[in-house]
Amino acid sequence: MASIICGSLAFDNIMRFDGRFADAILPDQLHKLSVSFYVPNLKREFGGCAGNIAYSLKLLGGSAFPMATVGHDGADYLQRFQSQGISTEFVRTIPTTVTALAMIMTDNDNNQITAFHPGAMDNAHEAKIIARSDIKLGIISPDGRQAMLEHAEQFHTSGIPFVFDPGQGLPMFDGENLRHFINLATWVTVNDYEAQMLSERTGWSSAEIAAQVKGYAITLGEKGAEVWENGSSAIVPPILANNVVDPTGCGDAWRGALLFGLEQGWSMARCAALGNQIAAIKIAHPGGQNYTLPTSLVIQ
Repeated sequence: MASIICGSLAFDNIMRFDGRFADAILPDQLHKLSVSFYVPNLKREFGGCAGNIAYSLKLLGGSAFPMATVGHDGADYLQRFQSQGISTEFVRTIPTTVTALAMIMTDNDNNQITAFHPGAMDNAHEAKIIARSDIKLGIISPDGRQAMLEHAEQFHTSGIPFVFDPGQGLPMFDGENLRHFINLATWVTVNDYEAQMLSERTGWSSAEIAAQVKGYAITLGEKGAEVWENGSSAIVPPILANNVVDPTGCGDAWRGALLFGLEQGWSMARCAALGNQIAAIKIAHPGGQNYTLPTSLVIQ
């Protein structure tokens, strides 16, 4: 069983600000914001939601098929996937542009400010999803706007159940778009901030969103996750991280575990419990794809 993972492949430039954004930004001056953050440390990492989710799913023993685009500078990313046994069958190279690029700055409270250049991601809609016997699941994570719209329709038409994971792409869509996504999807997952925006734009409460799909999950960071299934909700408690180094890619690591669990036919609560474990492991490592799973990890 394999999952198609629609979303971005990107090179992440990760910076650490040794302070708190809240101390440097004046709330009453946001209309004329002009601020600079000194970031002495910079690392370039493999990232993007599709890449991070595929990495997590592969570590857990799942089969990941990223559907994404890279630019003329993406050969290293393709080689990395191939060396890890991650399929590049659905990854296209756009020779006239660069691979998507993220500039991610994290403060001492683990708040993040991100600037994102889409590059080759703007061509993501050119890839098409068709039914295939070895493809059982899919996920739509942040991607080009047109790609997210078209891939949702294609998953639905192909009869492939999928997770709608709008993430940072959520603000691109109005209430009508989002309601349609939810109606097409089998599962929905967002973080707590995105959950509030999703409810505001759709006009649906969490319970009403959950009623449209088989399962609805809201990640709550250090508070764990809230899952809705069969008309009721539950809080899945967090796993305490051994060390907090970098939150970049934690949500994607969680979603890789979600896909793994859904492939096994697990409940949302069981999927979320594994996701909390994997996210706690990831946050102790820099970047989105530099962690490994300990031999002591029990998948249950």
